[in-house]
Amino acid sequence: MRYLILVMALVLGACGDVDVAPTTDAAPQVSTTTTAAEPAPVTSEAPTSTTDAPAPTTSSTTTTTQPLRSLDEITLSAVEAGSGFTQPVLLLTAPGDDAWYVVDQPGIVWVVVDGEAQPFLDINDLVTFRGERGLLGMAFPPDFVDNGLVYLNYINNQGDTVVASVEASDRRADRETLTEVLRVDQPASNHNGGMIEFGPDGNLWIGLGDGGGADDQFGQGQRADTLLGAMVRIAVDVEGGYTIPEGNLEEEVWAIGLRNPWRFTFDGDDLWIADVGQNRIEEVDVVDWTVGNPNFGWSEMEGSECFGGECDPAPFVLPVYEYPHSEGCSITGGFAYRGSAIPELAGHYFFSDYCAGWLRSVTRDGEMREWLPPRSLSAVIGFGKDAAGELYVLTQAGSVLAITEAG
Repeated sequence: MRYLILVMALVLGACGDVDVAPTTDAAPQVSTTTTAAEPAPVTSEAPTSTTDAPAPTTSSTTTTTQPLRSLDEITLSAVEAGSGFTQPVLLLTAPGDDAWYVVDQPGIVWVVVDGEAQPFLDINDLVTFRGERGLLGMAFPPDFVDNGLVYLNYINNQGDTVVASVEASDRRADRETLTEVLRVDQPASNHNGGMIEFGPDGNLWIGLGDGGGADDQFGQGQRADTLLGAMVRIAVDVEGGYTIPEGNLEEEVWAIGLRNPWRFTFDGDDLWIADVGQNRIEEVDVVDWTVGNPNFGWSEMEGSECFGGECDPAPFVLPVYEYPHSEGCSITGGFAYRGSAIPELAGHYFFSDYCAGWLRSVTRDGEMREWLPPRSLSAVIGFGKDAAGELYVLTQAGSVLAITEAG
């Protein structure tokens, strides 16, 4: 079989704002390389994988009686497991289904079964795909098997954030059932956030940036009366609407003080957020979502430092881990590892940096380990997790890389 390598550029809202220019209708090139090129047009031709690429991990687990090893005995690698996507930002699975669902930023979701990709949903014509905009997130509710609903987060043709539901069955979504649940005006083209996930409470959580520009120019970061710069939490219903769950800070807003939470995830009651910094610090935050309504500090603070003047850090949640821009430019958050292949990594939250290309993890108590050195990975823009809890790295070059133990 073959790889269709389609590549483009994206910077996830670090120091500057980079827009990707429109491209021509040139046919995609067939190649087995992953070198960078100009942005390519999205096509309906399915990505493919080679027969010797790792197959999606199934949900079965193997019980081991071996004692856990020291982390110093473990070496990780990133092995190509799929390619030919345009700009994949998320890989996930549906409840009761081992297939990969790959969210491609131009507006297509692919379902990958036994190494073969087919369109699950195509809303390319409804999506603004440029720079940080596009189809940014997708989530399956816990009761997906019963109600068949899938939720999406995308930037529409007016430049606004839209959270919508769509009905799906037999690994195919019915675009005609697309129903808008929530729309948020975006005053600029960057800092859109985009991740959505159902939390342990069964509610839909939505990460939204501060509205874009720079320096929190719209003054959203410390306001609870706007959905921007916030972690939003709503209780969705099968009719396409939503209600406000108890325990929010104000209306839909659960927490404030975020700059651009491009990726977040739950691990039990822990909420992990990788918040993209301004021009000095990239940060990882973790909180117990059951305790209060945290304020993550932006734009009074960037990471653990005051931003633009003196501040009192006491009211704010400080990062569990942060790094300066001498080590990268824009954090890409992933997931906490809960697979069975490398049990020693249980609870480690994995993340990377778009510019630096290393792979790191951090634990709840702030212990960081670097698993792959700088420039090992090229332009990481997303992560994935399969039905068995094994993790994947998604790159600007359209590749899916499996995080595995080297050997």
